[in-house]
Amino acid sequence: MNIRRPSISIVTCSYQQGRYLDATMRSVLEQQPAGVQYIVIDGGSTDGSVDIIKQHASALHYWVSEPDNGQTEALIKGFDHATGDIQGWLCSDDLLLPGALETVTRFFDEHPEVDAAYGDSLWIDGEGNYLRPKKEMGFSRFALLFDHNYISQPSMFWRRDLYEKVGGLDPRFNLAMDADLWERFSRHTQIAHIPAYLSCMRWYPEQKTRALRPKGMVEYDEIRRRSALDQTLWPALHKLARVERIVRKGLAGGYLANPPQALIHALDRYRISGGAA
Repeated sequence: MNIRRPSISIVTCSYQQGRYLDATMRSVLEQQPAGVQYIVIDGGSTDGSVDIIKQHASALHYWVSEPDNGQTEALIKGFDHATGDIQGWLCSDDLLLPGALETVTRFFDEHPEVDAAYGDSLWIDGEGNYLRPKKEMGFSRFALLFDHNYISQPSMFWRRDLYEKVGGLDPRFNLAMDADLWERFSRHTQIAHIPAYLSCMRWYPEQKTRALRPKGMVEYDEIRRRSALDQTLWPALHKLARVERIVRKGLAGGYLANPPQALIHALDRYRISGGAA
């Protein structure tokens, strides 16, 4: 008897990211096996992004280009159209590695008790050159709250039922919306770690999370307040969480990781001429 593999929906939101958008979209649409439900939400870009989306429109489940109030609103709009059993999002400057979605669907198929899971990532620069690996430890809510959001966002996936149970993304968060979602997930399920490289994250000067880091830290403090622990304890808790992360990541081989050369070579097809360095 054939058992249906879980279906998967990926949402990409974009604004003025035409430099990277084609590579991002191809990294999703070229996944094997084919059949991913891909949704692209553009915020009314004027840099040629819409033309890029139109080139791939026949392979998309849904797309739109219209003004919005930022990334979180765009993602919420995208997930409103998502019907896959498994969900995730990919920012318009990041990439999925070849075979990522097959690995994800197989993992969820083989682990029905798991409702959310994340894998590892590669850091790349603005042109798509490999920088270093990001191999992670297993999930720790304590480290997430009091160290930092160490989970690679494009390597995080979850069951649609869980997303709906926690109420989806919170529009009050525009920078720490991923950490907010992971923290709320962790109240309902044990988040698992998939021991595989699933995505690439870009590191370049114009990157949103780098440019707006102070505002993001304000949002992160709002997440920490849910712990109901006295804020005077936060510095000490941060030190403890940092020690836990260093020890557990080290035991997991995170500081000595050596990604397969085949994955690094696969980046060549997504290289961008003249990208930000």
